[in-house]
Amino acid sequence: MVAKDAIVWALLKSPQVTEVLCAPGNGGISALARCIPCDPGNLQELVNIVAIEQPALTVIGPELPLSIGIVDELTKRGHRVFGPTQGAAQLETSKAFAKEFMQRHAIPTAEYGICTTLAQVREELPSFAVPIVVKASGLAAGKGVVICETHLQAEAAAAEMFSGSLLGTTEEAVVLEEFLTGEELSFFALCDGTHAIEIASAQDHKRIGEGDTGPNTGGMGAYSTDGIATPAMRSWLLHNVAQKVVDGMRSEGEPFKGILFCGIMMSPRGPMVLEFNTRFGDPETEAILLRLETDILDLFNASIDATANQLTINMRPGASVCIVAASGGYPGKYASGKPISGLPDNLIRDARDKAKEEDIVIFHSGTAIKDGKIVTAGGRVLAISAAAPDLQTALDKAYSELAKISFEGMQFRRDIGHRALR
Repeated sequence: MVAKDAIVWALLKSPQVTEVLCAPGNGGISALARCIPCDPGNLQELVNIVAIEQPALTVIGPELPLSIGIVDELTKRGHRVFGPTQGAAQLETSKAFAKEFMQRHAIPTAEYGICTTLAQVREELPSFAVPIVVKASGLAAGKGVVICETHLQAEAAAAEMFSGSLLGTTEEAVVLEEFLTGEELSFFALCDGTHAIEIASAQDHKRIGEGDTGPNTGGMGAYSTDGIATPAMRSWLLHNVAQKVVDGMRSEGEPFKGILFCGIMMSPRGPMVLEFNTRFGDPETEAILLRLETDILDLFNASIDATANQLTINMRPGASVCIVAASGGYPGKYASGKPISGLPDNLIRDARDKAKEEDIVIFHSGTAIKDGKIVTAGGRVLAISAAAPDLQTALDKAYSELAKISFEGMQFRRDIGHRALR
């Protein structure tokens, strides 16, 4: 998860922070924080780490620990923790729950059907026009969405999700969804169980290929600008999506605290929610945190203390971008252990140097250290991020930095931000 590196980097900029620990971390994070090896899906192991280390604050980055109830367990033991409970995180961990929740609370979203058997899929399919979207209900690392041109393709995709052949794990439910057209927007809000306040907006590039072609990935890049959405639209999204989520979760006995990431399609019928993330999600987070001027620790504390409505969030004017360098073969099978050349000699990016505005930062995701060298260790390897007064300058900076970096099979999109530039 690239966002973990970005969160560590942002925390280290805070004058309130003396040390950051990261479990499990990666090759790049190890230059910034003390990394603790762990299995992020092992609840007891994670709880034990916090019990031993006794951090003043625990920040939950990825979705897997949220899905197994890490926030509930740590809170029960008296630890201060940022992130939603297991019940509240269902907005991300179960697409079936999220769709039914949106229907209950009149939050705009595409027409859908929830199926728990292939027979149900066959029954539901005739009521959908093609293309049709088939989604795995559970966690799928951004790869559980298939856009199908025929009903037969949709049935096959659902069958592969149920069997586990598509994602490696079997799905108990799949969601059939109306295909929406329009511009996508990622809207981030900070929530404290009662209030939702806007952080920023960005636009992701999900497809592996340029011109938005090929299979979906966890995200190949993103950009954030002052004008990505009008003030009126941002206000509408805050009140008609984010605040409705907070109000609805509170009314259902699961107050939502943490980051609410709303994936929005700006369709001809108006804004529609595609999905929720209940955390900082990639690759928008890298672009947004590069612009964040407010101390990120103030955001976390306001969420925990239910004082988000008293917080003013300031963003650096202009634009920021994130370009993902991925392993060859991603989002399918890929090889790891490839040496990475061209990274800065000094891996410790001086996040504490307040006098220097950091315009370019290389965030790490799928990296490791082998024989003293940084090597690839995942699908999405690096996120080259840059900020500037305008989008084109930010892109020029990021691509110029990316041109210095190489590893066997490296792939990246050369058209990040193309919609805005067009």
